[in-house]
Amino acid sequence: MVNYKELGLVNTREMFKKAVAGGYAIPAFNFNTMEQMQAIVQAAVETKSPVIMQVSKGARNYANGTILRNLAKGAVEYAKELGCEKPEIVLHLDHGDSFELCKDCIDNGFSSVMIDGSSLPYEDNIALTKKVVEYAHQFDVTVEAELGVLAGVEDEVVAEESHYTKPEEVIDFATRTGCDSLAISIGTSHGAYKFKPEQCTRDPKTGKLVPPPLAFDVLHEIENKLPGFPIVLHGSSSVPQDEVDTINKYGGNLPDAVGIPEEQLREASKSAVCKINIDSDSRLAMTAAIRKYLAEHPDHFDPRQYLKPARENMKKMYIHKIVNVLGSDGKLG
Repeated sequence: MVNYKELGLVNTREMFKKAVAGGYAIPAFNFNTMEQMQAIVQAAVETKSPVIMQVSKGARNYANGTILRNLAKGAVEYAKELGCEKPEIVLHLDHGDSFELCKDCIDNGFSSVMIDGSSLPYEDNIALTKKVVEYAHQFDVTVEAELGVLAGVEDEVVAEESHYTKPEEVIDFATRTGCDSLAISIGTSHGAYKFKPEQCTRDPKTGKLVPPPLAFDVLHEIENKLPGFPIVLHGSSSVPQDEVDTINKYGGNLPDAVGIPEEQLREASKSAVCKINIDSDSRLAMTAAIRKYLAEHPDHFDPRQYLKPARENMKKMYIHKIVNVLGSDGKLG
């Protein structure tokens, strides 16, 4: 067994406590590659922000769990090399779908895991979550659970329709499972197509889709039921239209891709929402930079040539999220 503390990682317990009290949210960025890891660490160090590096089941299958674990270890050392004496980096499993997967991650250096039993009947979700919590807490690993269902597609997470979290269930669920944080459904969604056109209105000037607002009434009711309890938002990429436009300009085809407005995420981050998940925006920033570079340099074929601007574009996006959306800059230590 590899304990996360041996890798220099931290869990989310104190991190979330400070975020709830301070009215900001911790960035939770998914990563699959070295370039994503480098960009995340550079952005976190430059902004003096704690950060959660997330790995999905699909990412482990793609990049290999051992490689990703050692990338996280390298991230800690890299942050120190960049001048951060005590980095606060979490290695988190995103959307674990079984006890066996969560256990394997805990046994291999993860400091936080999510068990997603949201598609199961309520009592089954409680039983599965409690089983993961009991195992994880033996090793001081924190556990995120989910109540309510998000629509959309991202990696191996697929749901046709969303179901808002029922505020009347949260006290019972949190008490009986012992989870450390709770992912809720208030209208966010997975992927770059978070809403169907019929759910949105169109801006008469730009023709772009305008998504429906998040259900802040549900969020506030949950806050009242569980005062101070760490709340998580999944599916919270904003799908920046400049990146979408760049992708489409240089041969892509992403019509009507739309995400969560950043002003709504700013509002959420000032509440008990202390972790906000962002994945698609990183993919869009990377792909936009690569498409643009290759279109402008058709004779280039060295991956370092086009991955460097991709890394810079992701870093720019991460810094923007940390400073202008989540408010976690300067919160390290």
